[in-house]
Amino acid sequence: MPNQFTKQEQVMFDDVLEGFDDLLVISKAAEKYGDLTPEQQARASDRFWIPQPMISASFDGFDQTSNFGDTTELSVPVSIGFHKVVPIKYTAKDLRVESSLRQKGNSAKQKLASDINLALFNTVALQGSIVSKRTVAPTGFDDIALADAAMTEIGIGGGDRFYFAAPRVANAMAGDLAKRGTFSGAVQDAYERARLGIDVAGFEVYKNDQSIRLAAASGGATTINGANQKTVPVATSTGATGETENKDNRHTDLTITATTYANIKVGDAFTIAGVNSLHMISKQDTDQLQTFRVVGKPSANVIRVYPAIIVAGGTRAESEYANVTAAPANGAVITWLNTTAAELNPFFKKEALLLIPGTYAVDPDDGWQVMRATTPTGIAITYTRQGEINDLSVKARWEVDFGTALTQPQFAGVQLFGQA
Repeated sequence: MPNQFTKQEQVMFDDVLEGFDDLLVISKAAEKYGDLTPEQQARASDRFWIPQPMISASFDGFDQTSNFGDTTELSVPVSIGFHKVVPIKYTAKDLRVESSLRQKGNSAKQKLASDINLALFNTVALQGSIVSKRTVAPTGFDDIALADAAMTEIGIGGGDRFYFAAPRVANAMAGDLAKRGTFSGAVQDAYERARLGIDVAGFEVYKNDQSIRLAAASGGATTINGANQKTVPVATSTGATGETENKDNRHTDLTITATTYANIKVGDAFTIAGVNSLHMISKQDTDQLQTFRVVGKPSANVIRVYPAIIVAGGTRAESEYANVTAAPANGAVITWLNTTAAELNPFFKKEALLLIPGTYAVDPDDGWQVMRATTPTGIAITYTRQGEINDLSVKARWEVDFGTALTQPQFAGVQLFGQA
């Protein structure tokens, strides 16, 4: 059947496409990954492995006879796990009115863009391992400067850093800017529009139009159950069938003893007594406790945490990727950081957060009419419609297909305000 649309629908589709990227606030700050063809994505079942940032070790002296070793290149699994659809039904009367079609198209655009932003927001906000705990309300520069210190002291370079503040947090920070003596430029915008969108303490800072709250941790008194729990980085491992397969080295599964293990949840943040963070390049002790996030509960009394606990001194890979001063001791106390329910304010290095455009096939020869286009951010938007002879109505659907991933948890984190 001919693949034709009314003039009104064509105008609506162009308008939606033109403004779609403008709504993708966090998406613009994420790295785009699209190295696979649609056929390769299909054969991989929309799940594949990509390289993780590499770290090298250095040694003293001219004689390096005993220091040559194999390179351990780590990789992480990513998947295209989101398919968002806005279904719409038009009556024969609706199709006459361009303004009505445009409203429906704009609402679909707004919702799908929000879905993409929220997926990226959740990925970085619930998996980023750096936790900046603030006991006070948002003040502005001092808050973001602490996030900068937390990244810089572990060797995360400046540039391409982003901070997304929840609406009330952003407005409080803008209020701090508005109190400045020089009343022009960004300061005037802060006063007139509660707008940030500026560089602060090494971050590009933006107000996000949505936020999620992390409830206070309620696991109770918690300790490490068993010494020397850590991850030894390896590129591959042997599966149950004896086949060699890639290994995800971003996490460690910790066996713990908790007063109320059932209440521990994804997103909870904590430190472990005696486990400091290292500068990831120089391997110097930062004299700061390493912060961790709970990302899963794979079995009873076990929590999966980001980042992995990697200690130098064993294999060459452990020396290269070491991120803490020591493995936790048996009985080491876990201190929960999210002591009060609060909004999450994520920050991250661009290269660590991925937006992965997906693909799927919709063929007009199968009996429907299709318009498709790809935005500059790489997201493909499909508009499909099909008529119903019974009542002359038309069913239509807007849809996008995509995935998100955080390849290095230590390149991202969250800031929490009003914590006890």
